[in-house]
Amino acid sequence: MKIIQSIILIIIITLFYSCESDLDKVNENKNDPSKVSPALLLTEISRTTFQVGGKNQLYASRMIISTSRDDVYQFFKWNQGSYDPYKTLLQVTKMIEEAASSNNNNYIAIAKFFRAYHFYNLTMTFGDIPYTDALKGESEQNFNPKYDKQEDVFIGILTELEEANRMISSNSTISGDIIYNGNINKWKKLINVLRLRILLTLSGKSSINNINIANQFSSIVETENLMTSIDDNAQLIFLDRINNRYSSFNDSDYGSSLYMSSSFIDIMKERKDPRLFTFAERTGKASSEGLLINDFNAYNGGNPIIPYSENEKLVQEQNISKVNQRFYKNPINEPHILLSYTEQEFILAEASLRGWISSDPKQHYENAIVSSFDFYQKYLIDASIYFEGFDIKNYLNQDLVAFDKENSFEAKLDLIMTQKYITTFHQEGWLFFFDYLRTNYPQLPIQQGTSKPYRFLYPTSEYNNNTKNLEEAINRQFNGIDDIKQKTWLYN
Repeated sequence: MKIIQSIILIIIITLFYSCESDLDKVNENKNDPSKVSPALLLTEISRTTFQVGGKNQLYASRMIISTSRDDVYQFFKWNQGSYDPYKTLLQVTKMIEEAASSNNNNYIAIAKFFRAYHFYNLTMTFGDIPYTDALKGESEQNFNPKYDKQEDVFIGILTELEEANRMISSNSTISGDIIYNGNINKWKKLINVLRLRILLTLSGKSSINNINIANQFSSIVETENLMTSIDDNAQLIFLDRINNRYSSFNDSDYGSSLYMSSSFIDIMKERKDPRLFTFAERTGKASSEGLLINDFNAYNGGNPIIPYSENEKLVQEQNISKVNQRFYKNPINEPHILLSYTEQEFILAEASLRGWISSDPKQHYENAIVSSFDFYQKYLIDASIYFEGFDIKNYLNQDLVAFDKENSFEAKLDLIMTQKYITTFHQEGWLFFFDYLRTNYPQLPIQQGTSKPYRFLYPTSEYNNNTKNLEEAINRQFNGIDDIKQKTWLYN
């Protein structure tokens, strides 16, 4: 795992940031140039972690398609994943070290949140990963860490989040916070909602480390502060400045061969969901015919499971929608959400449905939908055009949306996951795909003869630099076969 220890803390955070941050003005101690303030580290860690995740998960989740190639993510044929999050985790480790010397436990608590978040995504991506021995190259000269079992990683990150929740306190202030502007109570809420996300991820297991998952979930809901509105969203607001612009700004793919998937568009057209207008552009044909932006007939997608050349015909006919121009022409665009009040309410809706908590699943489900519309109406330019004449009560009462019109557990779970799916367009990274693997909802189109991939292959660098430990992990999990169709402990 030399990649994890390389770049020596990213040249110690680019020589301790010779230039002041555009997002937050944080000064380092001029009298001690060998140290990096935890505030400065918090700024950079947040900036890196909260970036928009890219296009790959949008292809895999059947939200977009390519008309220039058979994209490997669109066709479930990907290979190696990346250990890049370990580079950010190196900075998190440094933040803990510097916070310990400054006697401010809030930085340590927030660092534990970032550790849990990144290790969660890493184990969801690969399965077993270096966890206990990871990031010890500088402190212990351990450049070949052993791999922890996925179950043990989950136990570890839940423990770290519990520690973070106990440790964080409004009695101490922090700076360098570009997410919550130093609001410790909001960080505490975020820590607890991440705990709920992770516990719900374990819905296929009854217990872990002798802890009943449903009871642990219920205890957090009953005793801890959670988010109360979209004002508590963990999100990064972009600025029209170098290195602070929206991640897909000026991305050439959006202007050329990237289009909307028909399966995603159809879900919203069937529900008369005006969020469609914020995600997609009218087809060229619809625009030339004078169809308005808020006319559902103006939108059409390409089939995500046919060869790209067949969808190219729709391009020639000007009968396919591109992704809304705001995603690549607006340098600020909407904030990028890491974890939101909307997601929390979907989590609580599913937990209620499963009987983990006693509250009303319908109420949480509707809270989630309403808050999603609130988010777009608050942050989008020209939102009044997109949502002209929209009535949220009418939307919630539609046959394909109304919670009371379904009776079975599976049908109601499908409702929750379908609405959650809609909210993850350009948001929250691979969250939806992980949920899809866990619940199988909503049911997405898959090419004939193809099955869902459950993970990524380990990086080539690990084969080269940490061979023994990697091979031991692959043999333990998959009988020596490192393949994307292999199910990790979580799905067995």
